[in-house]
Amino acid sequence: MLSLTAIIAGFILDLIFGDPHWLPHPICLIGNMIGFLERNLRRLLEPGKWALLCGGALMVAIVLVVSFAVPYAILYCAGQVHPWLRWALETVMCYQIFATKCLRDESMKVFTALQSGDLVDARVKLSWIVGRDTQNLDEEEVTKGAVETVAENTADGIIAPMLYMFLGGAPLAFLYKGINTMDSMVGYKNDKFLYFGRCAAKLDDLANLIPARITGLVMILASYFLNLDTKNAWKIFWRDRYNHLSPNSAMTESVTAGALNIQLGGDHFYFGKLVHKDTIGDDLRPVRPDDIAAANNLLYMTAVLCLLLFSLVYLINILL
Repeated sequence: MLSLTAIIAGFILDLIFGDPHWLPHPICLIGNMIGFLERNLRRLLEPGKWALLCGGALMVAIVLVVSFAVPYAILYCAGQVHPWLRWALETVMCYQIFATKCLRDESMKVFTALQSGDLVDARVKLSWIVGRDTQNLDEEEVTKGAVETVAENTADGIIAPMLYMFLGGAPLAFLYKGINTMDSMVGYKNDKFLYFGRCAAKLDDLANLIPARITGLVMILASYFLNLDTKNAWKIFWRDRYNHLSPNSAMTESVTAGALNIQLGGDHFYFGKLVHKDTIGDDLRPVRPDDIAAANNLLYMTAVLCLLLFSLVYLINILL
């Protein structure tokens, strides 16, 4: 029961405070570890495909062990001192894992720049939260990028870690964040990471398989409470949920596109290379900056509904 209250308290703290820049963040430490391992393992590897695959797999193994073992050891030792000390530390850990307010704040910076008519600044703000090239995007493409990022990260930035918290507390959620951070850093299909990052990318696909589908379905329900086009959200979800290079990303992007009656996806440049992507949703109307705010409303409602759903299942499991 203390773990449940720690998750809820951590979620509320994230909604209130977000991620202050002055506060050291454990995900940054995980990122630093990944960067260190990637640089040094490459120096030790012989040239060739199999060496890179094995080196990437070794990096994944080390990151998984450290990401889980460190918070587990901290919480275990705190529990030996006093249960409430463990609860306090797990609350802080859960708070740091959630990224709800941070995602909203960063995407709304794009919205604010667009509202003020500063497209150049909007492109810069978008580049902080997406992997695609942004320097030549027009206003509609910038808006789409922000909406897609909010939709995709609703699953892997909020709901997936929340689900793993309920399954295994903060240590399992940190293990998931280790997987997700590796994918964001090395999981690219380019010359540098095609083989070294393959294990991390495939593991991220697997870790998000169930959370992405749960998020998509709950997001459809959330669209109903927000008076969005729920019928179209279901239609586009069912039709376009696999219209993405990732097996998971379109689960939430399709719901968002359907609920807002817009079209997302399409071709984009990554590191100067054109990547062809299917479109998601129907082009029923132009995409507007207000859609960024609408996507964030959908994010918040989905997060609250998932928290209630997971808490109910958690309590039923305890009672049974």
